Amino acid sequence: MLVRHLYKISRFLNRKSRYKDQANAKIVWFSPNQLTTVRAESTTASDVNTEASRPDFLGSKSNWTHKLQFVKPDLYDGIPVYRVMDRKGRILDETQDPHLDKEIVIKMYKKMTTLNTMDRILYESQRQGRISFYMTNYGEEGTHIGSAAALDDSDLVFGQYREAGVLMWRGLALDQFMNQCYGNCEDLTKGRQMPVHYGVKKLNFMSISSPLSTQMPQAAGSAYAMKRAHKDLCVVCYFGEGAASEGDAHAGFNFAATLECPVIFFCRNNGYAISTPTHEQYRGDGIAGRGPAYGIASIRVDGNDTLAVYNVTKAARSIAVNESRPVLIEAMTYRIGHHSTSDDSTAYRSVDEVRHWDKVDHPISRLRNYMVNQGWWDDDMEKNWKDESKEQVMQAFVRAEKRKKPSITNLFTDVYDTMPDHIREQMNETVAHVKNYKEQYPLKHFEDMK
Repeated sequence: MLVRHLYKISRFLNRKSRYKDQANAKIVWFSPNQLTTVRAESTTASDVNTEASRPDFLGSKSNWTHKLQFVKPDLYDGIPVYRVMDRKGRILDETQDPHLDKEIVIKMYKKMTTLNTMDRILYESQRQGRISFYMTNYGEEGTHIGSAAALDDSDLVFGQYREAGVLMWRGLALDQFMNQCYGNCEDLTKGRQMPVHYGVKKLNFMSISSPLSTQMPQAAGSAYAMKRAHKDLCVVCYFGEGAASEGDAHAGFNFAATLECPVIFFCRNNGYAISTPTHEQYRGDGIAGRGPAYGIASIRVDGNDTLAVYNVTKAARSIAVNESRPVLIEAMTYRIGHHSTSDDSTAYRSVDEVRHWDKVDHPISRLRNYMVNQGWWDDDMEKNWKDESKEQVMQAFVRAEKRKKPSITNLFTDVYDTMPDHIREQMNETVAHVKNYKEQYPLKHFEDMK
């Protein structure tokens, strides 16, 4: 036990931090033992109590001071935002260009634009009453694809509900997106989940739950299990800045830090938690500013810069896997669409504000500018791809809409390995009732009862 504690102490004292100097565009990690923030005045030789050079309290890392001074949150500039490209797609520092292959960058762009097209079609289908609910990803495509491309496909993902691009990068077919939103007989979740609440075991994507931040302590626990199993993998947990106000966020951060779990907490700070703007959500330095207080290496990145998100996620994964400790990424972006089809964002923000972000700083436009600058993309390719991707999405849409709904007997299956008698009795009663009053139910739209 003593050896174990000495090892932990040695690891902590030797822990390194990497800082991003904005002039040189380097990645900076804000770690708990090198946090650049305003503290109480530095201790001088005359201030030090001769009984001990440093306090030996078990719960802090401090020097002695004789000055009564509070640490004020508004007296420093905050954690800087790391970026690689400007809004015109120009690389700011060649040393930060990840130099991804042309094929990879074009794949990233095509996934982002396909996601955008799928969003438009499914959003309109909900407005027409064809599906019950939908959430678009407008403006946040760069956070999805940039991070997903930097991960190993075996890394376990816990999503919140606006990470469809991660699944798209990992290869989920358009038909499966449509099947899930329609809840038809080909839906992997058998119509049991709300639309956009995806879950795909073979792609290592955990089923999404509606309540905010429940995935955060679960992600910490899964990461701890991976650590105990000595797997060279990590867990990635996506959440919004609003979810960070939930109690489960604290539990997730604290467990991950104290148990030294290989997990990446990826915050999509899109400016609004439904209708609550960030200035009403918190008073501190965003979400990344909380990381060092928990003992978590943290960084803030331009979420509309897909290459910057890629760099940061790749570096975070290296820390999580090789050093077996958590990392917090705060991706600054903007939610261009309504929160969901149940929301009207014009009630709490101006159309001009939304138009500004859509026209001036959209992640899809920025990546396209980068490809044009590289000579990899032009207007003809753009037109052809738009036509092709729209056709692909529409074909999947039509196929999903024609498929029948699952049998109502699915209400009773998959809870127990062997169905107990009282559940079987309920199922038989339900089937008998529906058959007896079949003219009252639209059975032609459902698979046959088994």
